[in-house]
Amino acid sequence: MPIAPKATKDRLKKLRAAIEKYRYEYHVLNKSAISSEALDSLKRELSELEAKYPKLITPDSPTQRMAGVPLPEFKKVRHEVSQWSFNDAFSEKDMLAFDERVRRFLKQANGRDERPTYTAELKIDGLKIVLTYEKGLLETAATRGDGRLGEDVTHNVKTIESVPLRLTEPIDVIVEGEAWMAKSTLERLNREQKKRGEEAFANPRNLAAGTIRQLDPKMAAERHLDSFVYDVAQSSDPIPPRQFDELKLLQKLGFKVNSHFRHCKSIDEVIGYWKEWKEKAGREDYFADGVVVKVDERAFQDALGYTGKAPRWGIAFKFPPEQVTTVLEEVVFQVGRTGVITPVARLRPVSVAGSTVSRATLHNEDFIKNLNIRVGDTVILQKAGDVIPEIVGVVKELRPKSVKPFVWPKAVAACGGEGCIERVPGEAAWRCVNKNSFTMLRRRFHHFVGKHCFDIEKLGPKIVDVLLDKGLISTYADIFTLKRGDLLELPRFAEKSVDNLLKSIEKARKVTLARFLTALSIPQVGEETAYLLAKNFQFSIFNFQKATAEKLEKIQGVGPIVSKSVVDWLKGKGNKKMLDALLKQIKVESPKPIDTSKLPLAGKTFVITGTLVSMSREEAESKIRRLGGHPASSVSKKTDFVVAGKNPGSKYEKAKKFGVTIVDEKSFLSFFS
Repeated sequence: MPIAPKATKDRLKKLRAAIEKYRYEYHVLNKSAISSEALDSLKRELSELEAKYPKLITPDSPTQRMAGVPLPEFKKVRHEVSQWSFNDAFSEKDMLAFDERVRRFLKQANGRDERPTYTAELKIDGLKIVLTYEKGLLETAATRGDGRLGEDVTHNVKTIESVPLRLTEPIDVIVEGEAWMAKSTLERLNREQKKRGEEAFANPRNLAAGTIRQLDPKMAAERHLDSFVYDVAQSSDPIPPRQFDELKLLQKLGFKVNSHFRHCKSIDEVIGYWKEWKEKAGREDYFADGVVVKVDERAFQDALGYTGKAPRWGIAFKFPPEQVTTVLEEVVFQVGRTGVITPVARLRPVSVAGSTVSRATLHNEDFIKNLNIRVGDTVILQKAGDVIPEIVGVVKELRPKSVKPFVWPKAVAACGGEGCIERVPGEAAWRCVNKNSFTMLRRRFHHFVGKHCFDIEKLGPKIVDVLLDKGLISTYADIFTLKRGDLLELPRFAEKSVDNLLKSIEKARKVTLARFLTALSIPQVGEETAYLLAKNFQFSIFNFQKATAEKLEKIQGVGPIVSKSVVDWLKGKGNKKMLDALLKQIKVESPKPIDTSKLPLAGKTFVITGTLVSMSREEAESKIRRLGGHPASSVSKKTDFVVAGKNPGSKYEKAKKFGVTIVDEKSFLSFFS
């Protein structure tokens, strides 16, 4: 075996120091002083030198992050410090009760009223790891196990670049943290799974746990786990007297600590931190399912001690769940303004994503059949952001023996008359045969006066219903002919409320063509299609009234189905009469045509998915139009950009499938700066 010259020894020492420096900057501080390719080159040189002079390999060498030899089995490790789990809190009420308990126990222990403060940290959804260092060198890494015995996973934890193999100080210390998988890493792995024709990974926590428990460290290395360390369990040096300072010490020792921890002077500040991160956590590249709250003062922690299961000085304040289970009690049928029938699930009330829910859409007959949903089933309910709650699965193991397959009805009373219904040709939807039922009439009026149409502020659904019931309105034009005396006779209508309503109606007499077309409830014409039609007919209602199938199908985004629907609607005698009467009462504004061909977003199509923080979806779409772009409601291969807000839905996945450019909210806003 060759003896290394002094120059080689010096080179090895410097290589290890440089690689460790860049590793720490990149994986802990999120800085990138050199490229990943350059860093790989340094690692390759180190590996070649160590292969030539194996006696110079040290336990903390960067090459030892990949041990290379699979283990036959895991060894058990007895924890020197018992590993506890925190109790959970799910509401502000729970946290106030926790604070009251802490104060009460401190008074019992110390004989006086104490004012504890708290440190709040994000609760990372990963796998707990316990790291033991001797004289600053990583000796073992273990899973939590049952709290007393864990599994030795040192060979895999060494592959996590953010875990230091050598600390900045040569101390003996046991620390606790979390190994986790980034969202971006999960997406990459799932793309690779798809290419291999294998099933996608669904749960990042389980995947992180499975990776840590791989017998082959090469597999673990390929999955690129990350870590956060959050606690000093035992140390040969004095542990700081406060949790906040303990986190600072961990950073100083070279560990990666989640940077969003905060010292809170009161439980109200803790709740404020939780509310803030409940909204923001989804933007991070890791999964956080709540906030860990610890009494900041270590002396108070010692006085509070532990129950048989958990520390009294800490608690996990969970974010509202976005998936819960509940029981489907009944299916009712809602008739929309165009006569389309939507099945709605009536559920046993349950809290999901911070709000109590008792209803969820079941979409259509095919949706119910595909999920095999039955009344009496325990169902999985999902609510992401501002999206309407929907049922995404059935827990069939909990299905009562008595439940029967759901049978689609032959008639729906809300359709009027005999309630006859028919399936829409080529679609999964059913609709009323009678196109003019009173239920549909109400819904059309509710839509007509709504925010995205005429936006008559004081004319809500309840007042519309009263006006219809009393026979004061039967056509849209009737709204604009209402007089003060007509309304004063109605129940709960005082002079001031009547005046406010009439002012709102008067204000609504001017409307853009896009809003006007949206308000008319033309089948297949929603907000986006209405804007396309308005734009292509020079924002003129009179041009629109002359529309032909040939003209309509030349409009990008308007296909034969929409074209036929519009032409059929315009030919309807009742619709012609209704339009003539309405146009005598209101004015459709015709702005001067703008040449959008030279605007920054000309010809670009955008689709927004998820919830935007800085603006509403309507505001975002308006910004896109002002710069010449086109906001669309569905993703296709022709879509230019998909804007992904918080909790993006299926459009996000479709965009990835089609290779459409995806931008986050910050990048989207840069289009307008």
